[in-house]
Amino acid sequence: MHINVSSEIGHLNGVIVHTPGHEVSLVNPELKDELLFDDIIFEEDAREEHLEMLKIFKAAMPADGRVIEITDLISDVFQKEDARYHFIDQLIREFPEANLHVIEQELKELTPDELLCFVTEGRIKKSKGFSLNPTPNLLFTRDLAAVVGNGILVSRAAKKARLRESLLMETLVQHHPMFEAVRDKAIRIEGQQSIEGGDVLVVSDKLVLIGMSERTSFSGLMKGTEGLLNRGVKTVLAVDIPKQRSSMHLDTIFTFASQNECIVFPPALMEQENNVVALHKNGDNIVSETKQSLHTALREYSGTNYNFIKCGGEDRTNQFREQWTDGANVFALAPGVIVGYERNTNTFNTLVDCGYILMNQYEFIEEYEHKKLDPNSDQKIAISFQGHELCRGRGGARCMTMPISRTPIS
Repeated sequence: MHINVSSEIGHLNGVIVHTPGHEVSLVNPELKDELLFDDIIFEEDAREEHLEMLKIFKAAMPADGRVIEITDLISDVFQKEDARYHFIDQLIREFPEANLHVIEQELKELTPDELLCFVTEGRIKKSKGFSLNPTPNLLFTRDLAAVVGNGILVSRAAKKARLRESLLMETLVQHHPMFEAVRDKAIRIEGQQSIEGGDVLVVSDKLVLIGMSERTSFSGLMKGTEGLLNRGVKTVLAVDIPKQRSSMHLDTIFTFASQNECIVFPPALMEQENNVVALHKNGDNIVSETKQSLHTALREYSGTNYNFIKCGGEDRTNQFREQWTDGANVFALAPGVIVGYERNTNTFNTLVDCGYILMNQYEFIEEYEHKKLDPNSDQKIAISFQGHELCRGRGGARCMTMPISRTPIS
């Protein structure tokens, strides 16, 4: 598969996901805050909802499109001894408080499947001496990396609860053959810096947005920006957003829907000024310029006057309620073909007012399972899917996807 993402809305060809596994059932309610969950979720229902979401993706994708489970990639790469050892060495170094060096040899003697179980569930079935917390956030593959053009920005998690996932992604990029073409162009974030994929939105191969959120630090943003500008991106728009749980990433308050439309949570972006900084290269230096708003900055650097569609519609209470349940976190399968949680009814009604056809997941699958989706059609479709358990994890359709291949917009 040719790894390349030059927009948020190009026809989806390849995407990495993680269908919830037993790790979500291991979240003790007393540890849910530490594990970055607002609630516990029921594994069986969450898994079924996720698999139903993937059916939507497969119906929309071309015949050779691929939906890839990240645990399959990890299992593949753990077949290689050098990859296993590489990961274990990083794990021991990054988690000194866990005293994993005591069982280093035991870890290196695990089979690939046993090591994968330890990574995701935090336990070695044959050993009762050591354990780690589970990794329920692996569900949100978006945050592990961002493919930008024909390169990749490898995330480094801000919270210890997700750092193990960052180490997994770095190991995949370093050792899995799928990433061979982007390996030498990978942008890596190190040390105390942090950046997460939910804060990175690709407008085009020349323009990228990065949110400065509670999960992406200033130093991480600048390191990522430097890497992108050195690899062909002309401008990075740094968007300062509220540093709070409800808006943990830029994509929780802002996503792209079509070539000239975005879904936006108004209080965090439309009602703010001077919260966007344009960054670009001038010789060997990165120069900055403050912009009045995200809307004006997008218009200036993309040449498109985007229509900002309000998450939750016009009513302020509905805006807050539906942002809370990821109404702004839609995922584009093709230009103007988007998917999101059905519970955000006011957001969907607003999309209908903007010319979208509303289809539930079953209607869309029945229509397109055996019929090719035309990504160049003028028809706009908003697809609703059930996610009552998935929603408890505080992440929508975009959060649960890491696109690695999209058809460029002509």
